[in-house]
Formats: sequence, structure tokens, C-alpha cells
Amino acid sequence: MSKKIALLFAGQGAQTIGMGRDLAEQFPAAADLFRQADEILGRPLSEITWNGPIEELTKTSNCQPALFIHGLTCLRLLREMAGEFAVEGAAGLSLGEMTAHVAAGTFDFATGLRLVQKRGELMDGACKTTSGAMAAMIGADEAAVRALAIHADVDVANINAPGQIVISGEKANVQFAVGLAREHGIRRATLLNVAGAYHSRLMVSAAARLEEALREVTFHTPHFAVLSNVTGQRVETAEEIRRTLQDQVTGTVRWTDCMEGLLAMGCDFFIELGPGGVLAGLLQRTRKGVAVVSVSDAVSLQACAEKLRAGS
Repeated sequence: MSKKIALLFAGQGAQTIGMGRDLAEQFPAAADLFRQADEILGRPLSEITWNGPIEELTKTSNCQPALFIHGLTCLRLLREMAGEFAVEGAAGLSLGEMTAHVAAGTFDFATGLRLVQKRGELMDGACKTTSGAMAAMIGADEAAVRALAIHADVDVANINAPGQIVISGEKANVQFAVGLAREHGIRRATLLNVAGAYHSRLMVSAAARLEEALREVTFHTPHFAVLSNVTGQRVETAEEIRRTLQDQVTGTVRWTDCMEGLLAMGCDFFIELGPGGVLAGLLQRTRKGVAVVSVSDAVSLQACAEKLRAGS
């Protein structure tokens, strides 16, 4: 029986220096996509992606487009090596949702890349004009974290997997929340090494300006289901897609709901496209034993292509 395939695209934090370099060295299609991206952006992002320094690659305005390019490069090569394969659905973590939409044909590569670049720049700008922080809450249910967030006046940024939720907001408030976590029954609270308060009200200026950019885009009906971070549901109309991509900048990333949505559609073979294997790990925490492979370099690409050709 053929597998129902779901694609997962990496989000900010997954970036590593050198990602995609071996693909560009071994596959002309990969080299071409990185070259196209540099031309579209008008700057040598591939140089930063492959050679760093890490401080440059970690900047939101660099790592977001770099991960977008890397994810779509992996998908293009996988289709070259394994042949065309049907996809049931896709989801991307935060910026990865833009990558998922390009994979589904909602808009083209150049449009998506410019949008991701703009999104990264706007989020960078919002970080510089606010004093924000984020913290991971480990070993707690959503109700406990939401109660803590209200108490500390912060936002729930990510619901990544059962027992793994992230809060975001003013730095002092996030630090206050970390100190209060145990009182709310949360096993462990850890400040994250990030530039600002992503997926919180502190990103409101970025969301407003991203809306202007999104209004210029022509959206097509996705070829397969793309699940929205903010609703955990499939989005199909241009208005839904535009609204959810804007709302996602300030809203909660409901990643657990996205995974449960893809599983409910019958997806039983998941392919993570991007470095690090983080999404594969979160999926396993949501549904133990589900088949998932991570593709980020030539070796993992070959292994995944063989699985797809074998139909397993």
C-alpha cells in the first residue's frame, strides 16, 4: 500500500553554517537554485550560508531566507532522485510555512524568497525597537502555561509538542515568568538564546508591514494541503492564506495541532526538509513510532530517495 506523504519545513533556529554546500557541489540543480537566490536578493547569501560567520547567519534577515532556500533545494533534489511523488500535505514551522506554500505552488520561488526576506528584515527591525525574550516551558500542559502567561503578561509563542511550549514577550516579564514556572506546576523553564520576542505582541509592527507586502502577492490554490501555524487547519483561499501568514508573526504557532492535522489526514510518512532533525523529534513526541526521515545533505537525501523509490 502506498504511503501518504507529508512534508515538514524547518524554522528559525535550525540553521547551521555550511547547510546546502555539499548539495550545490554535487548537484547542478542545487547550485542553480542558490545562484538564482543570490541574484533575486541582490547579495551573496550563499556565501554567508556556507561560510558564516555564525553571527551573520543567525541574523533573522539572513537565516530565514537561507532556511527557505535550503528546504526547497532539498525538495527539488528529492524529486529529481526519487521521481515525482504525491504529497498529501505540508506544514512549516514559522518561516517554514512560506516554504511549504512555495512547495505547494501557492506562489513561486522568487515571490516566496522576497517575502521571507521582507519578513526577516521586519522582524529584525521589531527586535531592535523592543526589549523582548523567549523561554521554553518543559513538562507542562497548555492550560498551566496559559495561566502563567496571563500572570506574567506574556504571550504563548509556540505549542511545539506535548510538554514543550514557548512563551514570548517583554524581557523582564519573561524572566519573571521563568521564576514563577514551578509555582504553576511547570517542571523546567529555560530562557532561549534569541534576538527578540517572536510570535508575540512585540512583533505587531512587523505584522502590519508584512500585510502590505502580502497584498501585492497573487496567491494560487495550493496543489496539496498546507496547514496554517495559527489555526492548525488547512488554508486554501487567497484571503485565508494572506491573513494567516500575517497573523502568524504575532500569533501562537500551533505546531502540535498541525502534526495532529496531518496525521488525521492519514499521513504516515513524514519528510523533514532542513537541518537538525528538530521537527522529526517534535513529531515523535506527538505520535511515537510514526515514520519520519530528515533530509539536509547528500547522504540523507540519498537515503530518503531510496525509501521513496522502494515505496517504504
